Amino acid sequence: MKIASVALLIVLLNGLLGWLTNLPQDAGPDVPSGKLNSLSFAPFREGQGPMDDKFPKPEQIDADLRLMGEKTYSIRTYASAEGSMPVIPALAQKHGLKMIQGAWLGSIKAGNKKEVDEVIRSANEHPDVVKRVIVGNEVLLRGDLKPEQLIEYIREVKRAVKQPVSYADVWSMYVKYPELIKEVDFITIHILPYWEDEPITVEQAPAHIERIFKQVQQEADAIAPGKPILIGESGWPGAGRQRGWAVPSVVNEAKFIRALIQVANKNGFDYNIVEAFNQSWKSQLEGVVGANWGLYTVNGKEVFPLTGKVYENPDWVKGIIVSTLLFAGIIACCWKPLQALSTWRLMFFLVLSQLFTLLLSSMTKDLWYTSYSDWQRLQTALTVGLNALLAGLILRRSYDLLAHRAAHLKVGAWIYMLYMLFAGFAVYKTFGLAINGRYISFPTAAVYIPVAGIFGLMLISYISESRWSLKSIEINRLTGHLSAKADLDKIMGYGLLAGGLMLVIWESKAFMISRDFILAYPEVSNRIGIALVFSVTNCQLVEWLMCLLLLTLPLLVSDHRSGKASTGAVSH
Repeated sequence: MKIASVALLIVLLNGLLGWLTNLPQDAGPDVPSGKLNSLSFAPFREGQGPMDDKFPKPEQIDADLRLMGEKTYSIRTYASAEGSMPVIPALAQKHGLKMIQGAWLGSIKAGNKKEVDEVIRSANEHPDVVKRVIVGNEVLLRGDLKPEQLIEYIREVKRAVKQPVSYADVWSMYVKYPELIKEVDFITIHILPYWEDEPITVEQAPAHIERIFKQVQQEADAIAPGKPILIGESGWPGAGRQRGWAVPSVVNEAKFIRALIQVANKNGFDYNIVEAFNQSWKSQLEGVVGANWGLYTVNGKEVFPLTGKVYENPDWVKGIIVSTLLFAGIIACCWKPLQALSTWRLMFFLVLSQLFTLLLSSMTKDLWYTSYSDWQRLQTALTVGLNALLAGLILRRSYDLLAHRAAHLKVGAWIYMLYMLFAGFAVYKTFGLAINGRYISFPTAAVYIPVAGIFGLMLISYISESRWSLKSIEINRLTGHLSAKADLDKIMGYGLLAGGLMLVIWESKAFMISRDFILAYPEVSNRIGIALVFSVTNCQLVEWLMCLLLLTLPLLVSDHRSGKASTGAVSH
C-alpha cells in the first residue's frame, strides 16, 4: 500500500508538471481569414528529394495542393522541369491557387536550358495560374553562376513570356550586384532573421524585416524608381540549433509568421513565406534546422495553426502516458525489494525512476522526430537503448545506496563502460560542433540519462550518508581496478573540458568573420566582445556546456592513489 500511494502521488505530480509546462501560448494576432498571401511549396515527402531524384507522384502533389488551397492564395515553386514538377500548374488551378513559378538554375548548362524551356512553356500555357516567374534561386549566393551569366537567362525568359520576371536571392545580393535591379521586372529578396550574420530574436524580427525592406527599396529607387519588391522568402525554423539569440521553436515560428503579416499589411509589403511542408531532404544540407520551416510536417500534419493559441508540444500527453507505463513496469519488477525501504528513501528512488522514464520518453520523441534516414533512426534506437540500460544500472546502484547494500562489481563495471562511451560521444560531437557546427544541433537529448544520473547519485548519496559526496559517482572505484584506468579517465575528462572551451571560441569566431558582422562592428575588440556575448548567452550552447561539465565529474573526482576499491565498496 505504501509503494502504491507514493507511486500514485509521483504520477499525479508528473502529470501536473507536464500540463503546466505545455499550456497553449499566445502567438500574436490571428492571420486575417486564416490564409497567407503566398507560401513556398516543395511537395517532397519522407524519403523523397531532388538530390536523390526521388519525386512525388502526381496524386501526392494533388493532395498537398488541396491543403494549400485552405492555407494560402498563392504558391511559390522553385523548379519546373524536374520529375513530376510540370504537373503543378494544372493541379494548382484545380484547387484555386495562383503561382509564382520558378526555374532552378545551377552550374550545369543542360539542366538550366531544360528548366528555362519548361518555365517558358508553362507560363505561356497557364497564364491564368502562373502570375509571376522567378529565374534562379540564390544562384549568386551559392556561386553557381556569375552575374552576367544569370542576366542572360533572365533576358531569355523575359523575351518569351508576358508575366513579370525576377531573380531571387538574399537581400544583400541585390545590394552587392545592383545591375540586377535594372534587369528584373520586380525585385525578389530573402529576409531570414534566423540566418543573419548577427542573429535576430523573434521579437526583433518584424522591425528588422521592415528596416531591410526599406533599405533595399531606397537603393532600388536610386536605380529604377518604383520597381516592385517581393519578400520571396521569410520564415522561422520550428526546431533545430539556436544561433546567438535566435531560438527555433514551434511557438516562435508561429509568432514570426503572424508578426510578419502584421508588418506587411501595415506597410503594404508583398511577401511569400517559407514554407508549406517540412523538407526532410534538406537535413542533408542544413541539419535539423533546415528540415523544419514548414506549416505542416513532411507527412501533412499541421505543425501549428494560423489562428488561436499554439502548443509547443501538442502530443505531451502521449509522453506522460509512456513515461507512466515505464514507471509502472519498474515498480512491478522491483516491488518486493522496495518494501524494505523507508517511506522517504522509497520516495527518492521512485522520483528518480519517474525522472528517468520521463527523460527516456522525451529523448525518444525528440531524436526520432529529427531522424530523417534509416541510418539516423538506427542511431536513435542505439542511443535510446544505451540510455535505458544506463538508467537501469544507475537505479540498481541507487537502490544499493538507499538500502545500505554493497555495490555490485559487475554493475559498477557496466556503469563505467557506458559513462566512458557517452563521454567519448560527447567529445566527438563537441569537436564537430566547434569545427563546423553551423548546421549541427546540440546533442543534449542523447545524454539526458548520464547527466541526470550524476545528480541522482549525488542526491541519494546525501540521503544515505547525510553528507554531500562525490564518492557515489566515482564510477572507477566500482570496477575494482582504479589505477589501471586512471590515465584514460583523465584524458577523457580533460578532452571534454577542452572541447567545451574550443566550442565557445569557435562559436564566437564564426560570428566575428561574418561579412555583415564585420560591417556592423568594425573595431576588433568590440567585435570580439559582442561575438562572445552571443555565444555565452546561447541557452542551447550553455546547456550543452553544463552537460560536458557534469560528464567530466565522474572522470576527474576519483582518488586513484590506491589500486583497490575501498573496503565494503563492492561485492562480487
